[in-house]
Amino acid sequence: MKKLLAPLAFAFTVLSAPAADIPPGFEVATFAGGCFWCMEPPYDKLDGVVSTTSGYMGGKTRNPTYQQVSSGSTGHAEVVQVVFDPKKVSYAKLLEVFWHNVDPTVKDQQFCDVGSQYRTTIFTHGEEQKKQAEASKAALVKSKPFKADIVTPIVAATEFTAAEDYHQDYYVKNPVRYKFYRNGCGRDGRLKDLWGDAAGK
Repeated sequence: MKKLLAPLAFAFTVLSAPAADIPPGFEVATFAGGCFWCMEPPYDKLDGVVSTTSGYMGGKTRNPTYQQVSSGSTGHAEVVQVVFDPKKVSYAKLLEVFWHNVDPTVKDQQFCDVGSQYRTTIFTHGEEQKKQAEASKAALVKSKPFKADIVTPIVAATEFTAAEDYHQDYYVKNPVRYKFYRNGCGRDGRLKDLWGDAAGK
């Protein structure tokens, strides 16, 4: 999770609120790509991304806990919510980063993690994001470097609940455990198989 500059502190406090509450000039995007620990780093690297927050979206339980979500009973997916400056980084770029950091050919699973909570999904905030996401997916279906079908859905964003503090910045707070998990789960190897040199890290 990138730390926001002092003038933008308000943006950090409203990540669990509707996109309309994001301060003027900034936008929010939400992606489910399996374990949220692994989806923060690629966005944190982008100039123009001011914050990333791991959390939960797409379920029926209000304010779910990690234990509830990980049981698969709430319907939520693990997600990363990204607040960004569209003058510096486009939503199209965020979509590109998403695709190259997931396996979009499997349903209810990412790498070694199995269950609907690990599904891939693009959660869109508004019609413009929906339009761009659908165009991005269509272009990928046409040009994809692999034969399998793309099963990642595009759906409207619902209520976002930030994950517990110990999940935020996990790759920074626990670098050894994070690398052990990522390698052990086979994430990088599968991404390389799918995307070649364009694979995310």
